[in-house]
Amino acid sequence: MSPSAVEPGTKLAERFRLEDRVHESGGATLWKAIDEVLARPVAVHTFDPDFPRLIEVVTAARVASRLTDPRLTQVFDATEDDGHSYVVSEWVSGEDFSDMIAGGPLDPERAASLVAEAAEAMAHAHEANLAHLCLTPEHLVWTAGGTVKLLGLGIDAVLADVTSDDPARTDTEGLGRLLYAGLTGHWPGDEQDSGGLPVAPMDDGHFCTPRQVTAGVPGYLDTIVCRAMLPESKRGLDPLTTPAELAEALASVSRPAPLPMPTPMPMTPLPVASSRSEGLDTAAPSRDGMSSPTQHQHQPRQTGGGLLSKIAMTVVVLLAMTAVGLGAWTLGRSFGNAGGPSAGESSASISPSTPAVSAGTREVKPKSVSGFDPLSTDGQEGAIHAPNAIDGKSSTDWHTESYATADFGGLKDGVGLLLDMGEPVPIRQVSIEFGGTPGGTAELRLGDAKDLNELAVTGKPTDAVGKKEFSFGTAQKSRYVVVWFTKVPPFEGGKFRGSVLEVKILADK
Repeated sequence: MSPSAVEPGTKLAERFRLEDRVHESGGATLWKAIDEVLARPVAVHTFDPDFPRLIEVVTAARVASRLTDPRLTQVFDATEDDGHSYVVSEWVSGEDFSDMIAGGPLDPERAASLVAEAAEAMAHAHEANLAHLCLTPEHLVWTAGGTVKLLGLGIDAVLADVTSDDPARTDTEGLGRLLYAGLTGHWPGDEQDSGGLPVAPMDDGHFCTPRQVTAGVPGYLDTIVCRAMLPESKRGLDPLTTPAELAEALASVSRPAPLPMPTPMPMTPLPVASSRSEGLDTAAPSRDGMSSPTQHQHQPRQTGGGLLSKIAMTVVVLLAMTAVGLGAWTLGRSFGNAGGPSAGESSASISPSTPAVSAGTREVKPKSVSGFDPLSTDGQEGAIHAPNAIDGKSSTDWHTESYATADFGGLKDGVGLLLDMGEPVPIRQVSIEFGGTPGGTAELRLGDAKDLNELAVTGKPTDAVGKKEFSFGTAQKSRYVVVWFTKVPPFEGGKFRGSVLEVKILADK
């Protein structure tokens, strides 16, 4: 079939009718077509007779057609003969990664969950000795059906004449770039591959780490990105060299939940853009500013029987909180009847209710507050939420990152909230209101240095839930107050996260 004969309306194999020419480059043309047998849209690549890599692209398509992972674009047909060469594959409708982050970074766990799905799919492909080599934001799609889809496996590398001496390493770096983009809204690579995203800033010839670019990036995700694509930025890190290794590193991330389908709004259809890969319908926002059905939204996964489950969980939590409260009340009475701590015990006492403020004390406000993670590169965690812990409102909170287990996924020994008084003050009482989920433990630490080893442990609540007060018979002169989680309680989606709603500090006048 000559190039001039391949026009809209041409029918291949008496089945695939070409409709719209989407992209044309280097002797290969991508079409949106209709499978008239199954009455569905498909993507069709046609090739000029002199296309130099015809055998390679058809071979790659045939290997891809044997893969069963639903996150990889399905190949339906691949034919190579004189004048009738083409590849037919799935037409994917949805929102590509560059569109999802055009307005700014995604929620970190959302970005990580999407890339985790792509990494698992790529690991499956590499088991069949098929690489991608061209991963860009336009290749990762959140489909109209609420699933992850990876476009262009095998085929795009041949079309672009891209090869690699280490395909597994190349694809791992590509996945790392996608995660970097999702966390920062910047692309750590060439501008022509950025999908319209701004190129990431550089420092001393290397791309800045995600946490250097965007505040609030979790430390463990920053480390994973560095291991995948920026090992030179953090010495001593073992690089991730295969998609399987990257998938394992992200295995604890909650997977993306299907997006809700809002009630359809009357609107005038707008033209859609298509990718240079297997035909991507990119949903555009309507003229009245309403989100399209495939617009990204971050929400927990909904399951059947959700209402009953929520009611049951609420009852369990309330019963647990009641039990904890009674236990703390009983413990407080026993302390009171004992007439004070014995020799060798801490002078701090913990009570379940706020005592009246003594006439000789005053409430002092910290000069600053921040997340405290001494083991991370910047020493912080959840910095953007830290001011919520001293804003006088129990409706807001500072919280840790979400972890796979109560012991921080084995990544660290603890994490906390650091309040800086600006100078040493004689502290008489620290009141901490934790979140309402039992299961976490925390310490109160005081000192004059931002060094965990120099901050003295002055109280150990056995369960970091509800309101706790730490009172001192002798004023503790300290500049820093640290609420240090040693274990975080259960959160949603099988994750674990600690939270502090409010901290109040009383000091001698």
